[in-house]
Amino acid sequence: MKIINTIAELRQHLSAYKHPAFVPTMGNLHEGHLSLLRQAKPLGDVLVASIFVNRLQFLPHEDFDTYPRTWEADCQALQAAGCDVLFAPGEQELYPEPQTYLVQPPAELADILEGHFRPGFFVGVSTVVMKLFACVQPRVAVFGQKDYQQLMVIRGMVRQFALPIAVLGVATLRAADGLALSSRNNYLTPFERAEAVHLSQSLQRMAQALRAGTLDIAALEQQAMVDLTARGWQPDYLAARRRADLRVPAADEVAALVQNDGLVLLGAARIGNTRLIDNLEV
Repeated sequence: MKIINTIAELRQHLSAYKHPAFVPTMGNLHEGHLSLLRQAKPLGDVLVASIFVNRLQFLPHEDFDTYPRTWEADCQALQAAGCDVLFAPGEQELYPEPQTYLVQPPAELADILEGHFRPGFFVGVSTVVMKLFACVQPRVAVFGQKDYQQLMVIRGMVRQFALPIAVLGVATLRAADGLALSSRNNYLTPFERAEAVHLSQSLQRMAQALRAGTLDIAALEQQAMVDLTARGWQPDYLAARRRADLRVPAADEVAALVQNDGLVLLGAARIGNTRLIDNLEV
């Protein structure tokens, strides 16, 4: 595996290839990231991963400075997963001047759910992904579906800018008890780790109720929030949305959406000091 730190060297190295496959990451890699690499490997003639903790997508009170950085373990894992090139730019390389040109996703997608609770998050995500795409120039890019809204934002960006990139979403990888794998799981205490599965279980209960014919979405969302709060969580949202656009479904379309696999349940909640997200397609 070749490790490259500059855009110029990356472009020179990749000029020998026609179909790069790309997996962008912020490091602190777990099996979920590695599953993306394995899916991406046969889709290109060179497999590129990036590690860059993107300051633009962190709010001032969030965990940019303490975000887990595990460079040596990440390099070993990437090499074992078949990565050919690791692009690991420093901040000065990727942002040599203040990044005043920004990618602004549409408010109706980017200012709801995660975007409501993390204002500007998707501007930061879209901007860094656009910049990484410009550096790598991949033919295919692979992202995890755990970040469901992020995947939709990136797909919309690629579509509207007519970027020649196929965006592939890969199903969330979970621990044996159902907890979605996440770098932030490392923050959990043993008690919190045992409790963390209740976020995915809340979404499962919502899905079961919908399939059983309980179609009052607002009531289901409220009950899920109450249940998690009673367990000591601080939920931001547990929401049922249309898969097509993440909009709140009208009351008269919920039954058809459930019948035709048209809903997604999304949740974000804090247990202790750690904020977790998850989703479940219905």
